[in-house]
Amino acid sequence: MKTMTCKQMGGPCDTGIHANTADEMMNNGAIHIKEMAEKGDEEHKKVLVMMEEMQKNPESGKEWNEKFLKDFAALSEE
Repeated sequence: MKTMTCKQMGGPCDTGIHANTADEMMNNGAIHIKEMAEKGDEEHKKVLVMMEEMQKNPESGKEWNEKFLKDFAALSEE
């Protein structure tokens, strides 16, 4: 199991996100962003919009994805 903060993934807060794989981490991070946005958090809403734009144009998210995968790989197992 590895942990990244929302902030390490490009979000606005220090909430810990836990996962075993990079795909699981991305999914869990997206769930966190959506939940916080639904609660009305404006900073998470901004990130949600950015995530939606990256889904429409995957090329725009390429740099984020490469950094994320590198950062995830460098994390130690808990």
